[in-house]
Amino acid sequence: MKGAEFERRVQKLAKAKALSCFFIADKGKGSHGRLYLGADFTTLKDRKKELGKGLLAKMCRDLKIETEEL
Repeated sequence: MKGAEFERRVQKLAKAKALSCFFIADKGKGSHGRLYLGADFTTLKDRKKELGKGLLAKMCRDLKIETEEL
């Protein structure tokens, strides 16, 4: 899954759970940014590149969601 797809899936999940979800590009270096889901956030690396299994799991833990929910 690429970073942009992860962001879209999290936004869809946020809509289903009635939570706010937004991305702030200037809260990171280079192509990194911060993705907020409710009060939780994670750093989203380049949205054009593939996310590894470990990074995907960590980002889901940061947002307090299960990988299977996406």
